[in-house]
Order: sequence, then structure tokens, then C-alpha cells
Amino acid sequence: MDDQWGVDRLDLDAYLGRIGAARDSDLATIHRAHLAAIPFENLDVMLGRGVSVDLPDVAAKIVGKRRGGYCYEHALLLAAALERLGYDVERRLARIGDPAVQPRPRSHLVLLVRVGDEVVLADTGFGAGLLEPVVLRDGAVVRQGAWSFRTDLVAGGWRLSEQRAGEWASLYTVPDEATYLVDVEGANHVTSTSARSHFTHAIRVQRKEEDRLRWLTGRTLRVDDPGGTVSEREAEDDELGPVLADLGLTLDDHEVAALVATLPVRSG
Repeated sequence: MDDQWGVDRLDLDAYLGRIGAARDSDLATIHRAHLAAIPFENLDVMLGRGVSVDLPDVAAKIVGKRRGGYCYEHALLLAAALERLGYDVERRLARIGDPAVQPRPRSHLVLLVRVGDEVVLADTGFGAGLLEPVVLRDGAVVRQGAWSFRTDLVAGGWRLSEQRAGEWASLYTVPDEATYLVDVEGANHVTSTSARSHFTHAIRVQRKEEDRLRWLTGRTLRVDDPGGTVSEREAEDDELGPVLADLGLTLDDHEVAALVATLPVRSG
């Protein structure tokens, strides 16, 4: 099969410059640099522009315009860069949560990367997930910053869980079934256009850091820590631009004004 992902179209040096990493950086360093530089966000959906999963479009947005994106954009960009660097990468659509508890569609794109004799899970596009890749070993628990993750071999694939307030919560389950570009295109269409998708109803920006998770949902700004402590407040209209900038997203005045128009009425 021809290269359906078109990785040769990526300007690798421009991508590495965007995240501040060198060509000889290891996988964990690249993963952390990508996560630190590129926010998780759905702003183009809220601006009515839609989201393209064609690699040059993804790179033009995230690398050229220094924007963020959601899982498909993050994963396609990172996968192309890793393949250009010589890694063996498989893109895989996962199911949020645990299908044994509540079946959900395959809507989250992750990467399986072969490193030596092991396969690791890489994922910079969950928004609230890994800081660096994890080796897929049944029952393995790893600590990243203040966060703890566990991988479990389950029927048909792998489950990633995170410890939250002392309890394990299933983030997503990665099935064994192969993923093709047409699958990603279909999943992206639903995610970016369906009235049932939570990405079409409110601004969503997330930044996962060593000891905290920052969320912006609509006008609600929330900070979580691994122990379960949550603080939140509602941002005023005139705060939206500075809040987005603090989360790593600088937009022009017209874009900010258009996003303010999507905010719910201020409560209280």
C-alpha cells in the first residue's frame, strides 16, 4: 500500500523548531516537548472553520500558525515526525473509557511506537492524559510527574487508566484493529460536526503539566491535581484573550471576539 499518511510532506525541521527539540532527542523528550509546546484545543470548530486531517493542513495550523489542535491533529503530526526520524509507528483509534462498562465509538487517535523489542503508547492529543510514552505491559504502573498511569491487557486490546484521588479511572481502550486514514477522516468529521459531539458546543482547551491539569470549557477555567483537588471560576468576556494566551494560544482580536460570542451567559 502507498503511504496513505503522506509523511514526506512534513517539514521535520520546522516541526522540531516548533517544539524546541533536536533530531537526536529520544522519544520521551520529543513527546514531552510536543505536549509542552502545543495545546489541546477545538477553537477552529467553534470558529466555524472545521478541522482538516490532511497533514499539510495540520502542519500549517500547528507549526506555521503556532496553534494547537485536538487528538487527530496532534497524533497525525507527531506520527509523521516520528516516522521521519526512523520510528516504526502505528496509528490506532481508541475508545474513550472502557467498552465493557459503556461502549463508545473509536474516536480518539493514539500512536503505538516500536522501540527495540517493546511497543509503547504515545499520546499527546488526549488533553488530560500522558506526559510521556508508556511501555505496554500488563498491569504496569508508571509515575509521570505527580500523575500515575496503569496499562492493562484486556479483551481485544489495551486499557490506559489514571489514578485520580486514589482511584483508578479508565481513560481509553486501544483495540487491536488496524486504523486507516479513511477511519480518521470519518471520526474527525463526526467529532467536528455532530451535534452529539462535545467539541461542537463549547470552547475546550486543556494543558496537562507535571502537577496540574488546566481546563477551559466555555467560560469555566478549572485546575485539577492528582489528589482530586479542583478549583474553578468563570472568566469574564474581556478575560478570554488573556486566558487563552496563558494557555498557549494567541489569537487576533476578531477571533477572540468571535469566540466570546460562543460563551454562555455569565452565571450569577
